[in-house]
Amino acid sequence: MTRMRAALLAAIKEPMVVEEIDYLDPAPNRVLVRTGASPFCSTDCVNWRGELAKIPPTILGHASMGEVVEVGPGVSHIRVGDRVIVPGTSECGVCFYCAAGRPDQCSETFDRGGIWPHVANRDNGEPVSAAGNVGGYAELMNVTANQVFPVETDLPDEWLSMLGCGITTGLGCVFNVAKVAPGSSVAIVGLGHLGQWMVQGAKIAGARKIIAIDPIAWRREHAGKLGATHTVDPSADDPVAQVQKLTEGRGADYVLEAATVTEAFTQAILMSRRAGTVVLTSVEKADAQVTVPQMALSVTSRAILGAQNGNVRMRHDLPRFIRMMEDGWVDPEAIVTNRYRLDQINEALHASDEKRDLSGIIVPSLT
Repeated sequence: MTRMRAALLAAIKEPMVVEEIDYLDPAPNRVLVRTGASPFCSTDCVNWRGELAKIPPTILGHASMGEVVEVGPGVSHIRVGDRVIVPGTSECGVCFYCAAGRPDQCSETFDRGGIWPHVANRDNGEPVSAAGNVGGYAELMNVTANQVFPVETDLPDEWLSMLGCGITTGLGCVFNVAKVAPGSSVAIVGLGHLGQWMVQGAKIAGARKIIAIDPIAWRREHAGKLGATHTVDPSADDPVAQVQKLTEGRGADYVLEAATVTEAFTQAILMSRRAGTVVLTSVEKADAQVTVPQMALSVTSRAILGAQNGNVRMRHDLPRFIRMMEDGWVDPEAIVTNRYRLDQINEALHASDEKRDLSGIIVPSLT
């Protein structure tokens, strides 16, 4: 066993606790990764409130990066010393979904029934799980080798960590899911870290109009600096009507949702044009329901698509997204609003929940 610090969700709606725990040695097809950086995702605010059925004690943080320090039996494609991305989705390569070209739905992640692997023990012997099979808010991760992707780049840890969730989902929604065409109009609903990546992706794709929608003024202003051509305050007037006014009365060609609240799902669908494309990404809580007029789902021929991690194939998409960062096509530092020590985990939680951060990055090595 290896003893390292982790931020534990020990009880729902209680402050997370940072303590030393004993990590299990890597089992077959698993590896130990020393954490370099992990972005605090707004989804973990929902997890902290107990609305996505996570079972304490567990380590949150479903996207990360780091360096491999030990490999278990049967691991041949990953070596000690590799710099790796650890996203929130496995790619086993052999399940039904991987074989069908949809590793974003890999059975190793989604057929677990919400039961995450036992990766460590507390001092009292209580087993600790890794939520999302990652557990990035810690100094160490015990993860499946199918969820670890080596990279060769000198980019900073903090930037690379966002490739496990925000970058892949945001850019993936633009390029893989919506397939945004040059000269088109794109409306982006919600301007947290994910929405800001969508803005940057839409600019690269050559969208003529990029309409950024969020009730928070500084987020709208930030989106404008990253490429949005228009901004909309949904609290000032009906956002559907505002988008229609900006698109010759039709609605946007593409609408990308990253707002979490279910009301935004309905608005996103209605602000798209007939035969337009809508991409929905977020979850307000596990039992949330969305109500949409039937006509908008049938006769108007809209394509309404869900997207998990941008429908990426990590081995294919990671290199091109890294090149975009290396060549300056996107600005990762613009999305990093704060860096936190591991023992500042609750500060990161509240900054995300209160929408003061885009991406607050947990860097365990910070002192």
